[in-house]
Amino acid sequence: MPTSPRPFRTLARGLVALLAVTAAGCGGGSTGSGSEIVYVTDAPIGQNQFLQLGRIGTEQAARALGASARTYESADEQSRRSNLEAAVQRRPLAVVLITYEFDDLAVEFAEKYPDQQFVLVDSCPGRIPANLRCGTFKEYEPSYLLGVEAGLLSRSGHVGTVAARDSAFFHRWSDAFALGARSVNPGASDSQVFVGGDNAVGDPARAKELALTAVQSGVDQIYGVTGGGNGGVFEAAAQSRVLAYGVDVNQCPQAPGVVVDNAVKRVDKVVADLLSQVHDGKPGGTSTAFGLAEDGSTITSLTADAAASGCVVLGHPEVLERVRQTRDDILAGRVTVPHADK
Repeated sequence: MPTSPRPFRTLARGLVALLAVTAAGCGGGSTGSGSEIVYVTDAPIGQNQFLQLGRIGTEQAARALGASARTYESADEQSRRSNLEAAVQRRPLAVVLITYEFDDLAVEFAEKYPDQQFVLVDSCPGRIPANLRCGTFKEYEPSYLLGVEAGLLSRSGHVGTVAARDSAFFHRWSDAFALGARSVNPGASDSQVFVGGDNAVGDPARAKELALTAVQSGVDQIYGVTGGGNGGVFEAAAQSRVLAYGVDVNQCPQAPGVVVDNAVKRVDKVVADLLSQVHDGKPGGTSTAFGLAEDGSTITSLTADAAASGCVVLGHPEVLERVRQTRDDILAGRVTVPHADK
């Protein structure tokens, strides 16, 4: 697996904005000291590359500000709460939270500490306090593109997804993947299985077991949406000689010749953009969605570093041509991907 995500080339605009504000000595709307940014995870980082990317993005933004970055790793609801309490006691420029596990806590703590600025990445509560800024992703757009690849590469006409939970949030990936496959192969069938349990995004053994079951049912293109459990999906795919798809970062090097492509979330860019809003003193209480048009959600094969990615799809130029056309159709509004609300 890669030791770090791809270079932060598209961070430049957000980080330049942050630096400009720092040089101007702008306060940015927080009563914190501004010398620190605290990142609080919902789970242990471990092999979870999504959480790794959140930490790296926070550290990148902090360096641009001349600030330090601190990470608190949580393990459960109790530690999330205690870590949040410890974070706000440090009076940082901002507290960066990640994933839907913080929806309720973000509202509770933002209301309890109205002078502290909060950033929530990858989710957003229904009611957003004025000192909270959310950045979400249009996961369904890159997932649809991966489905196009799967539909074109499948021999059995049966695609599938192993996702963390059977919820609207994860169906934004799995349903879009199936729709993308059917857009190029109307007869394609789809299977979706879910890890569940207390460690839905960090259980590679369970993810592998489910992937093997899906393959036994005829699936030959399998999408892993299990966070730190995706290694298990890739092991099952390699063992069964089928193709797999990853999420969040470039996971192709984890299983060369097995992983076709990945739905990438630019957590680094989102963190930089939201912290820029804090420093610029822009009003909070907002939620911004990042998709293909915003360069916040994409697939590895469409990035500037695609040639060095090691992804299987690079050996199928005819598939890439169809994917690029579909990407252009989405951007132009000729294709709209249906999706559930989070």
